[in-house]
Amino acid sequence: MYKEGRESRKAVELARDRVAKAIGAEPNEIYFTSSGTESDNWVLRGISTKKGKHIITSSIEHPAVLETCKDLEKKGYEVTYLPVDEDGLVSPQMVKDAIRDDTILVSIMFANNEIGTIQPVAEIGQICKSMGVPFHTDAVQAVGNVPINVKELNIDFLSMSAHKFYGPKGVGALYVRKGLRLSNFLTGGHQERGRRASTENVPGIVGLGKAIEIATSDIESKSAYLRKLRNRAIERIEKEIPYVKLNGHREKRLPGHVNFSFRYIEGESILLMLDLNGIAASSGSACSSGSLDPSHVLLAIGLSHEVAHGSLRLTFGRDNTMEEIDFVVDKLKEIVERLRFMSPLYEGVEKEV
Repeated sequence: MYKEGRESRKAVELARDRVAKAIGAEPNEIYFTSSGTESDNWVLRGISTKKGKHIITSSIEHPAVLETCKDLEKKGYEVTYLPVDEDGLVSPQMVKDAIRDDTILVSIMFANNEIGTIQPVAEIGQICKSMGVPFHTDAVQAVGNVPINVKELNIDFLSMSAHKFYGPKGVGALYVRKGLRLSNFLTGGHQERGRRASTENVPGIVGLGKAIEIATSDIESKSAYLRKLRNRAIERIEKEIPYVKLNGHREKRLPGHVNFSFRYIEGESILLMLDLNGIAASSGSACSSGSLDPSHVLLAIGLSHEVAHGSLRLTFGRDNTMEEIDFVVDKLKEIVERLRFMSPLYEGVEKEV
C-alpha cells in the first residue's frame, strides 16, 4: 500500500512488458526466475501430467537440461536423448518419430552454447503442435542474438538468462504459453501470481527488462555486425592455420560464435597462452570450465577425444572491433605454432609432410 512498494511493482511489470514484447508473448505469460537453469528445471520438473513420464531432448543440451533429465530418470521418468549430425543439428523427423502416446515434453535448445549451431526450432515446434506435445526450448544463447517470436515458432516454454544479453547475473525468465500449467517449482509466498515463491529480485528484474529491450532493438543490424566479425575470424583461421576444423554449422550458427579444433595440441594450453595476451576464451562450456573431460557436445558431433581436447571457443560481442579480431587471430597463429613445435605428435606430422 505504500509508495515505494507501488514503484517497485510498476518497475517489475514494465520489465515484464519488455520481455514479452521482445519475444512476441503476452506479459502474463512471463515469469521471473533466478537464472536460465532454474527456468529449465521448472519446466522439466513441473510438466507432470497423467499422460505419462516420457521426455524427449537432445544429446547436446546444456547441463541444466541434461543433468535434470538424468535426475528425473531416477524418479521413474523415461528420457529419449536424440543424436545430432556432424554439424550439431537435431533432425525434426527424429523428433517426430520419437514422440509417443506418453510423451509429455520435447525440450530442444534454440542454439548450442559450445558450437553455436542454431536448431530447426520452427519445424520442431510445428511437429510438436500437430502432435499435441508441449515444446520447450532453452534459448539462453539465442535471446538478444537472433529474432524470436514464440507464437510464430510454436514454442510453449522458453528459458532465458539476463547476463547473456548484457543484463545482470542472477536473474532469468521463463515464458509459459497461456493455457499451459506447471506445478510450482518453489513453494512459499504468492509472488509471480502465485506461481514462483520467493521475494522478487527487483533490481535484477529491472536490469533484465532494460537489457532485453536494448538487445532486441535493431537486432538485425547488430547480428549482421557480429556475423562480419565471426566470418572474419573463421576465414583467417582456416586460411592461415593448418590442421583445424570448424565445429558447428557454417551458416546456421550464432552470429558472434566460433568454435575450432586444433589438431596435435591441447585446448587448455591455448587458453593459458591467450590469457597471457589479454584474450579471454574457452575450451568448452563455461559451466564446466576447469574440467579435464572432453566436451559432450564435441563428442556427440563425432570428434575423437584427442581432437575434442584441442578445441577453442571464441565469442564476440557488440563492443568488439575488426582490429581486435585480427589481433586475436595473429596471437592465435603464434600460439598454435609454438605449441605444435613442442608437441611430439606434431613432430611426426611434420616429418610425413
